[in-house]
Amino acid sequence: METLIEKMKKSRPEAYATNDAKWRAVLSRDARADSQFYYAVKTTGVYCRPSCSARSARRENVTFYRSPETAEKAGFRPCKRCRPHGPTLADEHAHAIAAACRVMNTAEELPSLDLLATTAGMSRYHFHRLFKTVTGLTPKAFAMARRAERLREGLPKRGTVTEAFYDAGFNSSGRFYAKSAQMLGMKPKDFQSGGSGATIRFAIGECSLGSILVAASEKGVCAIFLGDDPEALVRDLQHRFRKAHLIGGDRAFEELVAKVVGFVEAPKLGLDLPLDVRGTAFQQRVWQALVEIPLGSTASYTEIAKRIGAPKSVRAVAGACGANPIAVVIPCHRVLRHDGNLSGYHWGVERKQALLDRESRALK
Repeated sequence: METLIEKMKKSRPEAYATNDAKWRAVLSRDARADSQFYYAVKTTGVYCRPSCSARSARRENVTFYRSPETAEKAGFRPCKRCRPHGPTLADEHAHAIAAACRVMNTAEELPSLDLLATTAGMSRYHFHRLFKTVTGLTPKAFAMARRAERLREGLPKRGTVTEAFYDAGFNSSGRFYAKSAQMLGMKPKDFQSGGSGATIRFAIGECSLGSILVAASEKGVCAIFLGDDPEALVRDLQHRFRKAHLIGGDRAFEELVAKVVGFVEAPKLGLDLPLDVRGTAFQQRVWQALVEIPLGSTASYTEIAKRIGAPKSVRAVAGACGANPIAVVIPCHRVLRHDGNLSGYHWGVERKQALLDRESRALK
């Protein structure tokens, strides 16, 4: 969880290359500039962070320094108000949230929100808001995601399902079984045996983008893959559902594939299918946001991060897009870089461009 601190540092823009830009950051008390540079005031002999709340100095009395060490070497002393030689407030917050994550990772039972907030030295409301900003999840969702991860790791190793769900932090079988299908995508016993009890039907069709594989469990469509090699698509399906019972689709299932192909070719027709989407809590929030992007529109990874209430989780959003197993229906192809470039696409950038072009034409 220490990577949360690195993540917050990396989210600060490197946009202070000139003294004019630095001075604008000082005037606006831009906390994002903290640790990027420091400013010293000749008339007071003090150096500060850009976000310092001290009274603004005159521009001709201000000098900029890269680090506290260089400012002190020039003869300036640290401000007592913003303490520029210590950790930033953002770093302190990140350390506090990282510590809370460690507590939840190791606790047998989920600590209460009040206890976590008190341990972090914050109010309940402030802690909850800050936790969601840093991690992209609420404390409860984080704890459930971590338990789901423990459960997936533990089921193949433990002798019984009961041992695995107690090890994962569930203290009652009722609560566990209420959540198990959502977390695992199948019955716990089936997951424990590598999905050997789950039946997944699949079929391969052809479209203008190449081969397309559609697979569905009893709950709904669980995979739509695009590619050039049908055998490679089947191998990918086998890898994702390594011990599930995979069977070729019958004529009725092939009609489902035909509907998917029709949607690929004519996206304006729409497609309403039950889905069996298996992923972490964060991934599912991202995928839901993707579904809400209108036909013919696009969004940046940054915009998606803001929409799900996790503006600093841009890289995690990109990772969730890359992990999307249901092409086209969950339209990760509609997400672009902040500069409008295509960026990557699991099934090929050329297909991404083709899908976007087709959707654009569909609205004309």
